[in-house]
Amino acid sequence: MTTSISTTGSVSSAGIGSGLDVNAIISGLMKVEQAPLTDLQTRATSIQTTISAFGEVKSAVATFRDAAATLALPSTWNATAGTSSDSTAVSVSTDANATAGTYAVAVTSLAAAQSTVSGTFASSSALVGSGTLHIDLGTWSAGQAAFTAKSGSTGVDIAVTSADTLSTLAGKINSAGAGVTASIVTDTTGSRLVFSSNTTGTDNAFRITASDSDGGNTDASGLSALAFDPAGGTSTTTLTQVAANATATINGVSVASATNTLTGVFNGLTITLAKVSATPVQITVAQDTAGITKAVQGFVDAYNGLSSLLRTDLKYDSSTKIAGPLQADSAAVSLQRQLRNIVGGSSSASSTFTTLSQVGLEVQPDGTLKLNSTKLTSALTSNPSELKKLFTNVDLTTSAKNGVANRLRTFGDSVLGTGGLLTSRIIGLNTKLSGNQKDQDNLNLRLAATKARLQAQYTALDAEMASIGTLSTYITQQIANWNKSGN
Repeated sequence: MTTSISTTGSVSSAGIGSGLDVNAIISGLMKVEQAPLTDLQTRATSIQTTISAFGEVKSAVATFRDAAATLALPSTWNATAGTSSDSTAVSVSTDANATAGTYAVAVTSLAAAQSTVSGTFASSSALVGSGTLHIDLGTWSAGQAAFTAKSGSTGVDIAVTSADTLSTLAGKINSAGAGVTASIVTDTTGSRLVFSSNTTGTDNAFRITASDSDGGNTDASGLSALAFDPAGGTSTTTLTQVAANATATINGVSVASATNTLTGVFNGLTITLAKVSATPVQITVAQDTAGITKAVQGFVDAYNGLSSLLRTDLKYDSSTKIAGPLQADSAAVSLQRQLRNIVGGSSSASSTFTTLSQVGLEVQPDGTLKLNSTKLTSALTSNPSELKKLFTNVDLTTSAKNGVANRLRTFGDSVLGTGGLLTSRIIGLNTKLSGNQKDQDNLNLRLAATKARLQAQYTALDAEMASIGTLSTYITQQIANWNKSGN
């Protein structure tokens, strides 16, 4: 190492005056001092890895808990599905209140909305006159001989100015909330204004009367040209479609509806009529086997995801000597054991089925589940009520009589809840990580003080050795000079 001495004899930097590699000496000593910090950092990394692993487990448990909760719902097992022999004429949907059965639906007529059309105007920009159009909703008698306003309806006034065109009037009607929509039809002959009820059914027909600024409220001139009130003597617009109810027979019973959707006729069924049918359409309502199987498969998939994750995290590979992030962790081991006990154990919720394997959820050698759809379908067909009990039964006095899905949902809630197995473990790990960080911070302070102390000590040593070296050089020179003078 190069040594440099100033003209005053002071050392310019540590090690320069004496030849000692002070920085290397201090660095070597600090490596020894920092060994405890390295251990803390290694432990912190391990804790963080464990926290991350438990976070994944917690997410998997939540997914599995939700899948179990679905199977714990009676509505899942009560689900039905409807089919139609001619869905182009009649279709059906069901809810959990539907009862299995067969229904013959014959469509006599479809529901319709009233529609009228005005005479021809030159274009959509043509002026329509001025005054007020009054629109009422209600019911026309046969042949439009009389009009009865709808109960609770007060009608709507549309103010029309002399500047209004066919187009602007349509916009005013559509924004008025009168229950009627106006649209413009334009062809080679010109433009016409079409009025249509927003809702089908005889109770949703409309009447349009005019208070025309020209004083003629019933003629075909000015605003009155858009009126429709046959009973009042105004028929300047043409009725193109009469408001009508849908009519049909279901198992020979006549039914009517303001719309083409029949709800409430049979509990849990919604029947949609699409066209008149020459012959009755057969509607069949049965248990939704496909939907139930899908829910069970979702449960199996969620369990397998959780089971595989725990198996991987708890594994120790003796050949590579690599352990999973949760290997030997008591909380993870307990979670795995309790899950397997519930899934693979027996239940007294049903008098017919006591294990999941009996209904097609078979435990595999690796701890996962495999759905045997043949067994499940057989159970659904032969004894659906007892199958439902196996999963959904609730017994407030004897926990062993609770359905498997209910027990798993409750277990999932408990381990995820405040004070639960997973929550407590993660809180404990975060507390440990926080403590580790505090220890690192304190140790870093001590290391900084140690380094400063060593720096001061070796700087002083360096200066002292530099001084000794200077003195030695001086003495050597003096001795040399004496020897020369003596000669």
